[in-house]
Amino acid sequence: MHTRVMSWEEGKEFETISRTNQPKVFQLRLLQFLLLFLLVGLGVMIFSMNMIRYFGVESVVPVARSHFQPCFEEANTLETWIRPPSKLLHSMNDSELFWRASFVPGIKNYPFRRIPKIAFMFMTKGPLPLSPLWERFFKGHKGLYSIYVHSLPSYDADFPASSVFYKRQIPSQVVEWGMMSMCDAERRLLANALLDIDNEWFILLSESCIPLHNFSIVYRYLSRSRYSFIGAFDEDGPFGRGRYNPNLAPQVNLTEWRKGSQWFEVNRKLAIDIVGDNTFYPRFKEFCRPSCYVDEHYFQTMLTILAPHLLANRTTTWVDWSRGGAHPATFGQADITKEFFKKIIEGGTCIYNNQPTSLCFLFARKFAPSALEPLLDLASEVFGY
Repeated sequence: MHTRVMSWEEGKEFETISRTNQPKVFQLRLLQFLLLFLLVGLGVMIFSMNMIRYFGVESVVPVARSHFQPCFEEANTLETWIRPPSKLLHSMNDSELFWRASFVPGIKNYPFRRIPKIAFMFMTKGPLPLSPLWERFFKGHKGLYSIYVHSLPSYDADFPASSVFYKRQIPSQVVEWGMMSMCDAERRLLANALLDIDNEWFILLSESCIPLHNFSIVYRYLSRSRYSFIGAFDEDGPFGRGRYNPNLAPQVNLTEWRKGSQWFEVNRKLAIDIVGDNTFYPRFKEFCRPSCYVDEHYFQTMLTILAPHLLANRTTTWVDWSRGGAHPATFGQADITKEFFKKIIEGGTCIYNNQPTSLCFLFARKFAPSALEPLLDLASEVFGY
């Protein structure tokens, strides 16, 4: 039996071979591990893509929602669409404004809680001398009304920050009495008010108007009415049909010609009809000039043609034409008595939702600045605010 003794050289050679093979084994195992990791990662990726395809990315990868938005990028959410403009001043011209304001949702039901508001639209030359009375009228009803003021472009209102009229002026233009620029101003008021989707009823007022009842009565009266309050009468004589111009045909025929008070209240649908009109506007602008006073005929005739079933055919603003002339009577300090307003508030009957009522007027005009102090003295007892 021969026993082989490994020499020093052979042992050294074996040790060298072993050390040489160790790195190769390690590299092979590392390669196998990387390959396995790649296959697992590929499988996870394929699985995730299929999950995203069927369930959406938010269902697969939960992401913490952040309320932070970069200052140069506004979140594209429903809130950005329904939130009213933070500032009434803007750079849109009338064409751009009317186009923007005439948007109508195709779905009637709102996907959010909407509280309908009244838009009070004041068309003035400058100051609002009766604003303290209106401040009292609006007090305690925030969220149920909006205010818009169209004045001469040169006028700079100085209402304090605490006033309901603070920064409520809209971009305005010069208005000429009896001309289409008057209706342009009214459409401008309507269009700016339509940008607030919560505005449902729109009332045109002047600096000489006052509210005859408290806010709750006015809101309830308008919100429960099935009709909009705009007068539209087929009146014979030189001041009615006598103002009709045959060039208005075929858009407007003589039998469709109407006349009514400039001071109106319309709902959102009719406001959009007025702002979005490009059929009747050019005809009235060209063919209804003094002695045809367009503010007494344009809206009245157009809405009679488009939506006669929505008109109450009367105004809610009281005026006194008994003295004759081109303008109604103006009342000053000496005229303000309880008896005077009792005749206005209780002096007649009218039709409301097809039923007779004694509550016919919500507002009255024209009142001079001198009437403010006695009006404030009587407001609580007579008007309820």
